Amino acid sequence: MKRVLITGGAGFLGSHLCDRFIKEGYHVIAMDNLITGDIRNIEHLFKLPNFEFYHHDVSKFIHVPGELDYILHFASPASPIDYLKIPIQTLKVGSLGIHNCLGLARVKKARVLIASTSEIYGDPTVHPQPEEYWGNVNPVGPRGVYDEAKRFQEAMTMAYHTYHGLETRIVRIFNTYGPRMRLNDGRVLPAFIGQALRGEDLTVFGDGSQTRSFCYVDDLVEGIYRLLLSDYAYPVNIGNPSEITIKEFGEEIIKLTGTSQKLVLKDLPKDDPKQRQPDITKAKAILDWEPKVSRAEGLRITYDYFKSLPEEELYRAAYHREFEKK
Repeated sequence: MKRVLITGGAGFLGSHLCDRFIKEGYHVIAMDNLITGDIRNIEHLFKLPNFEFYHHDVSKFIHVPGELDYILHFASPASPIDYLKIPIQTLKVGSLGIHNCLGLARVKKARVLIASTSEIYGDPTVHPQPEEYWGNVNPVGPRGVYDEAKRFQEAMTMAYHTYHGLETRIVRIFNTYGPRMRLNDGRVLPAFIGQALRGEDLTVFGDGSQTRSFCYVDDLVEGIYRLLLSDYAYPVNIGNPSEITIKEFGEEIIKLTGTSQKLVLKDLPKDDPKQRQPDITKAKAILDWEPKVSRAEGLRITYDYFKSLPEEELYRAAYHREFEKK
């Protein structure tokens, strides 16, 4: 039985990856410090003999006994609210954390896949964004802690690949959604649905003409799984190229939820990207991958998940209160 370590394993994407690797017959070790992850995302796996959980911060030295075949580094705050509240920890997990994971992989002779992001493209001047585009990022702006952490993470990973010959894979993830997202994490889809469920108007920043491309989580996980098992060491975009304006997306959410609320315009945050659409030519050619789940189907599943949550979930803080006190 092959063994895989998934950092950030209690998070939104990490927990879905745990499910997928369990399904594929792997021994899964999830690691998370639970700053933004939620143990409830993986508690259904605790009874399984081929699942382990380590409560640990990957920014500190990592020890995992036994052999490891794969390491997936998904530990990182991923929403604007999170990385604006905990900027230093965001930078640490993208620097110290990736260094620790790569060092562990070298010792274990394991293959590493790191979770990068479309945010490395910043506010793009090229559209759609291909992997060859280097980006337009403000390193000292409010989003810089996340953008630069991910850019450094890619550079460190490639350095280990070229200098040490480590087997590495890099996935650049575009906007992804699905069950287990946190309603109040600041990302546009859970923000819209949360506001609709609370009977609030939906907040649109700017004039709503900025675009995003939303990929359902099952499609993303399939792409990540194929990339891990491929022979390609350089970055690959994984996302859904179906582009929509934020205003149009808000209107879709209003129709889906049946709310009587309206869209309310507010000032656009600094450095918020105007366009976001993946060029998935490489994913199609190298991985024979493209998204299968339509936005209408994925939104229905996600909305049903949010509706099933206890009422108090609608008002949960976007990050753990105990961390705010530190």
